[in-house]
Amino acid sequence: MRALEVGAAVTGAAAAAGAAGLAAQRTVARGRARRTPDMGFGSVRSAGRTVVATDGVGLHVEVDERDDSPAGTAADNTTADDPTLVFVHGWLLTMDCWHFQRLALRGQHRMVFYDQRSHGRSDRSHAEHSTLEQLGDDLGTVLDAVAPTGPIVLVGHSMGGMTLMSLAEQRPELVGERVVGVAFLATSGGHVGRLLPGAPGKVLDGLQPLVVGSLTKLSAVVDAGRRGTAFAMTRRLAFGGPVPDSLVVFVDEMISATPSQVIWDFLPALRLHRRYQALAAFGGAPALVVAGDNDAILPARHTKRLASELPSAELLTVADAGHLVMLERPDQVNQALVDLLVRSRPRARSRR
Repeated sequence: MRALEVGAAVTGAAAAAGAAGLAAQRTVARGRARRTPDMGFGSVRSAGRTVVATDGVGLHVEVDERDDSPAGTAADNTTADDPTLVFVHGWLLTMDCWHFQRLALRGQHRMVFYDQRSHGRSDRSHAEHSTLEQLGDDLGTVLDAVAPTGPIVLVGHSMGGMTLMSLAEQRPELVGERVVGVAFLATSGGHVGRLLPGAPGKVLDGLQPLVVGSLTKLSAVVDAGRRGTAFAMTRRLAFGGPVPDSLVVFVDEMISATPSQVIWDFLPALRLHRRYQALAAFGGAPALVVAGDNDAILPARHTKRLASELPSAELLTVADAGHLVMLERPDQVNQALVDLLVRSRPRARSRR
């Protein structure tokens, strides 16, 4: 344990020592981003409300209504063939990661967005409740509060996709009765903590809890290193190829706003995630599975296996895209979501 603590401290100190040069890269990129057309990242908003989770944590929720919705019908504003879309973001991100999807579909469909606990505008969670079981329960609570009736389409990215599986595991009756379509983007049904194949992967998987325990004691040191390295890591790991500086800056700001303690709190839950069996609750609902073929965080093999487990899934593998495929290739993802909605309409009519 002491050796791990020293190693973590050295790593953090080394990151801090190189922070000046990497921070300069961030400053230059921000300057270039300011000189490009403003994409309005982080500015797409609707009136927010707080939904209180079962353990008392406040979840920030926003609902975009249809343009033709009458006043006072927010709780059940769907037509017979137009379900409510519910978007669930991934680890270290916020609802803002759905920027392009929100813009493309706004006014045409009723849409629900929320910040997962300890992320964005939602309250911080205790470490013992930073679990996928709790995230699935949170999603159910949000649905009960803002989409209590009518058909729904669930859209989850990365940890958000795991949240959908957790909901299916805990409330299969809700999923079976009301979910008329589901989209999984750059996510996995399990074994995400095994970073290497074979025996070396098993050893590393077993050591992760010990490593995380050491880093938890050194959050201040790690945060100091992150301030200098986060931008470079975002550019390298989040995307599959070159993207505009403004997009890297946008994602970097979301990730950097998440304290290191939140990273350590959720990492064990991701490592232990095993929920392929929960996919059965989605039954024959139309499904979309999206993978970036250059995903450095969750290789496309994870997403492709998901597609093989869902009988009605359509697999979209996006060339030269990385983990944040919905930001990197928004037009392709948006069209795939529109196609999913078309496929979900007959099922939506039958569930009204």
